[in-house]
Amino acid sequence: MPVIQYLTASEILDSRGRPTLRATCRLEGGASASASVPSGASTGSAEALELRDGDPQRYRGLGCRRAAANVSGPIADDLRGRDIAAQHDLDRLLIELDGTPNKSRLGANALLAVSLAFARAHAADAGVPFYQHLSGLIAPPCPARRTLPRMTINLFSGGKHAGAQLAVQDILVVPIAARTIDEGLAATFAVYQAAAELILRKYNMRVLRADEGGLAPAFPSTETALSDAVEAIEAAGFQPGRDVALAVDVASTHFYREGHYHLDGQALAAAAMIERIAAWTRDYPIISVEDGLAEEDWAHWPALRAAIGGRGGGGLGGALVLGDDLLCTNPARIRRAIESNAANALLLKVNQVGTLTEAADACRLARSAGWAVTVSARSGETEDDWLADLAVGWGGDQIKVGSITQSERLAKYNRLLAIEAETHWPVADWPTPSD
Repeated sequence: MPVIQYLTASEILDSRGRPTLRATCRLEGGASASASVPSGASTGSAEALELRDGDPQRYRGLGCRRAAANVSGPIADDLRGRDIAAQHDLDRLLIELDGTPNKSRLGANALLAVSLAFARAHAADAGVPFYQHLSGLIAPPCPARRTLPRMTINLFSGGKHAGAQLAVQDILVVPIAARTIDEGLAATFAVYQAAAELILRKYNMRVLRADEGGLAPAFPSTETALSDAVEAIEAAGFQPGRDVALAVDVASTHFYREGHYHLDGQALAAAAMIERIAAWTRDYPIISVEDGLAEEDWAHWPALRAAIGGRGGGGLGGALVLGDDLLCTNPARIRRAIESNAANALLLKVNQVGTLTEAADACRLARSAGWAVTVSARSGETEDDWLADLAVGWGGDQIKVGSITQSERLAKYNRLLAIEAETHWPVADWPTPSD
């Protein structure tokens, strides 16, 4: 039974130069591990709270020294020397110690850093790969999957990831014909390079990258960005929809005001926004739409699912209706979405909820409804690669890391390549969504 001997944390910087946390956990048997936590820019209002210092003279208030001190102080004091049989026991202790519904006393960033570091140390103590250890946290009732997640990879970025020069947040490529991670990365590289050449020719823009590595020219409209993505796929020698498809992270909450969606110079009511998205799925090879409506526009999400869940330009039976800000990896919001037929896929971000156990509960709940699960990174990432192990261990249908540039993104892709070389597992088929 693992016993925590030593627990500490320190403030580090994420990929945007903003503070975040790294925690280190050592068990009495000698196993030790560290884990770094990410931070989001496009955050849902129901997310667990990252604890920040609030000192305007240091990192504009974004420092994480208080959260780090909570790990090294009260959390370590409470956990040191305890016999902890399983991950859910540790996470329960963390939740009880914080004692708030949104992790605001100790900080969700502090709790998640400890949760991850303990899990890694436990895996090291057991002498098993981290993805195998994580698999044990999700089952039962979720059956073990001997597949790797299919990648959805940023090509063009807008919204909060790129200064809102384009309202929608990301247009992603999905190497749908690839049977391996290696094939998928090679195909995406070809498309990305073709897109870089295209934006230089059309917009006289050299390669300047957004938060997650996507290209970010000043497109005149969303449709132009989608058309340019299709053109890049073709220029790379692939057939859109057959070899490489598209996914869109609309992130509608960020341009929703006073009951209307302010998109491309128009103020659209919900019905018009749904029709706009449906037209995209008819005209372009789109097989996933994330946050097509605002996070509290619950009344209209079922209509969006009905409009696009049974059709899509990818020829795969429809588009996934993927909830991020809508769901916030929060079991209560996922239950509401299941009951109202608001979505058919979960974007799983562990730091939205605060501990591995709570995220696993959210994953199991989505699976019980027959939903797909996309395991996602954040805009503020580190070079820690635990997300790749989690996506494999929890049988993610997809993984959303960012583009194929920047070391904090590539660390996850390189870890997927290593797991692929070790396991020889195939990439998961794209799920056929229910309408």
